[in-house]
Amino acid sequence: MRRCLTGAVLILAMTIGAAPSWAQAPPAAAAATSPQAFDVDAATAQYLASVPADKRAASDAYFEGGYWILLWSFLATLAVNLLLLQLGWSRAMRDLAARVTRLRAVHVFLYWAQYLVLTTLLVFPLSVYTGFFREHQYGLATQGFGGWMRDELVGLALGVVLGGLLIVALYAVLRRAPRTWWLWGSGVMVAFAAVALALGPVYIAPLFNTYTKLEDPQVREPILSMARANGIAADAVYVVDASRQTTRISANVSGFLGTGRITLNDNLLKRGTLPEIKAVMGHEMGHYVLHHVWEQLVFVAIVVLVGFALIRWAFDRANRRWGARWGITGVADVAGLPLLMVLLTVYAFALTPVQNTVSRTLESEADIFGLNAAREPDGFATVSLKLGDYRKLAPGPIEEMIFFDHPSGRARIHMAMQWKRENLATAR
Repeated sequence: MRRCLTGAVLILAMTIGAAPSWAQAPPAAAAATSPQAFDVDAATAQYLASVPADKRAASDAYFEGGYWILLWSFLATLAVNLLLLQLGWSRAMRDLAARVTRLRAVHVFLYWAQYLVLTTLLVFPLSVYTGFFREHQYGLATQGFGGWMRDELVGLALGVVLGGLLIVALYAVLRRAPRTWWLWGSGVMVAFAAVALALGPVYIAPLFNTYTKLEDPQVREPILSMARANGIAADAVYVVDASRQTTRISANVSGFLGTGRITLNDNLLKRGTLPEIKAVMGHEMGHYVLHHVWEQLVFVAIVVLVGFALIRWAFDRANRRWGARWGITGVADVAGLPLLMVLLTVYAFALTPVQNTVSRTLESEADIFGLNAAREPDGFATVSLKLGDYRKLAPGPIEEMIFFDHPSGRARIHMAMQWKRENLATAR
């Protein structure tokens, strides 16, 4: 399961150099001056038609290939975990950890470290293809293999430490409450998710990238003004050097419990016009103001609670049938972690359309908020086309429902044009 900045002066120079494009004219259909003369569908179609056919085909191929990657990743996860059980490797890792120490917490942590390193190695060929070669194939990556491997190793180290703490806490619950672990374990999962949301922007993200304050007042002041107008207490905007890894544009207003931060990546500065930047930042502020982080935590809590209840039932039955062969003594035996992972993977895979629908709904709410906050419908439309570098712009309705965790480019542009028609007197 994603860094040194080239220099603030260079970024500012690039940003100022792009200033003439800030006044780009929208397509003719989108430039109508009265609601009666404005055709939302025609304006949407004209924006979509402005994308060259070869770029549209590449974007569709990349995104549709992701459907197969989702399937192969699912199958690879199942295969690796079942392999650990069938070959007795999980039992051997548990016994090795037990020989090192009798302290239960350290025993579980050592097992987890072995498990994570081994499973990472087993799926490494797939990870290299999906995370490195394929990204370069479609022109979405800028990072050499050495830099990519460095980031992967940092992520692995974080997974060992932070994931180990989570697994230790979960298995403490499993030992103390073998019948009701699904209830208390859900609480542990949600608590760890909340801590990760609070600490991630300030302490984890800088391990992969460099964050600096945005100094250009032409870009910074409109963003801060929009933040203040929507009740966001912020006195700085940060820039992250994402261009050292990717060509994708992105931004976020992240964190909570006093760790909030307004951030945009340098690709957005380099490639985006001022209306586009304002549209993106208005969307991200929407997530923050609408308390989507709390809604997501509630959703996570429900998903985990239901999932753990189902997994408890399935684990007991699977363990009765195959536990002796795999050397698993019960749910509190850490050697059974691969079985838990198999069941969790099946549950998460089956839930993909639900998870995507919830995410897409929150993103749509943030889109509406951003349009009202930034009042840049054409900027919103053109930046949606740029997001189309790696997201299919016009999927079918069932395809969008199942595979899209954001509204499609067509849906977003149509929303922006509808907003423009209803607010034509004041929209720029």
